[in-house]
Amino acid sequence: MLPATETLLALPVLNEGVVTSVPVVVLNAHSRCNCRCVMCDIWKRDAASEVTAADLERHRESFRRLGVRWVVLSGGEPLMHSSLSDLCTFFRESNIRLTLLTTGLLLERRSEEVAKFFDDVIVSLDGPAEVHDAIRRTPGGFAMIRRGIARLRERREDMVISARTTVQKGNHLCLTDTVEAALSIGLSGISFLAVDLTSEAFNRPLLWPVERQNSIALTESEVSSLSNEIGRLIVARREQILSGYIAENAAKLRRIVSHFRAHLGLEAARAPECNAPWVSAVIESDGTVRPCFFHQPIGNIHDGSLEDAVNGDMALSFRRSLDIPKNPICQRCVCSLHYESGKPLPERLHRS
Repeated sequence: MLPATETLLALPVLNEGVVTSVPVVVLNAHSRCNCRCVMCDIWKRDAASEVTAADLERHRESFRRLGVRWVVLSGGEPLMHSSLSDLCTFFRESNIRLTLLTTGLLLERRSEEVAKFFDDVIVSLDGPAEVHDAIRRTPGGFAMIRRGIARLRERREDMVISARTTVQKGNHLCLTDTVEAALSIGLSGISFLAVDLTSEAFNRPLLWPVERQNSIALTESEVSSLSNEIGRLIVARREQILSGYIAENAAKLRRIVSHFRAHLGLEAARAPECNAPWVSAVIESDGTVRPCFFHQPIGNIHDGSLEDAVNGDMALSFRRSLDIPKNPICQRCVCSLHYESGKPLPERLHRS
């Protein structure tokens, strides 16, 4: 999740859509997860798959030629990977920055590897203890995260460990308390994004039916309550917003309300400014390559090189035809990406 900018950036493109640089890659290293989150179906997968260092070896030159500078290990839960050290070593040999996106349940057990290989960590945090554990359906999960963070701090006191909160029905009234919870367990920062309700991401082979969407989305009354809660957050946590501890500024926090209002048809859905398909790629645990989390696949690393996928016919056709402001998937996006190629990498990952 990279820092958002207010203008769409000039993109490194040639020949009507061929990208010359892909600085950011999100790798879903392992397919399964150790949470049973109410807003995600990844935990329902029966079979496990993972991307190994051996799978990536023949792509080493592709990573170099595409200028990959930052890899985010996601999933599923990447700490469930059978050979995490080998996978991380592959990227470290190429001097690629590594971010871990994790549920946090295995941080204590895997703290030595995490401290050794990762530049920073993003932990999913969905509220104070009781709220978090209810949404994740993991009794004692918050306490496990607290212990994992403490163990990491023992190994690397200055490690950047931040939180990401997915705003939804179960926590929309306690965002201010969630910031307090993040501070109490020693996190370096926190970011907020609205829950994804309408895409096929997160192991949804079919769009969720309306009933399932409504179990996570907000009613009109709840949207009003969310607006009040965000207003309270902006006032009560002004210092954390100004310092960047809360990644979003006041305007971006208020856009979360607009997302839920648009879902109810109370206002028009508006696509964020985004250049993800031109500066990044998502590699899933079965090798599938996507231009972002939400759009259709453009290739597979088991069928050719990463360059073949990123600049293949499907990818070129997709980018040439993509009109972000008018695309219905982009209009409903909760997780856009803005990255200015050639600039220093930001301290921590953020999408908004």
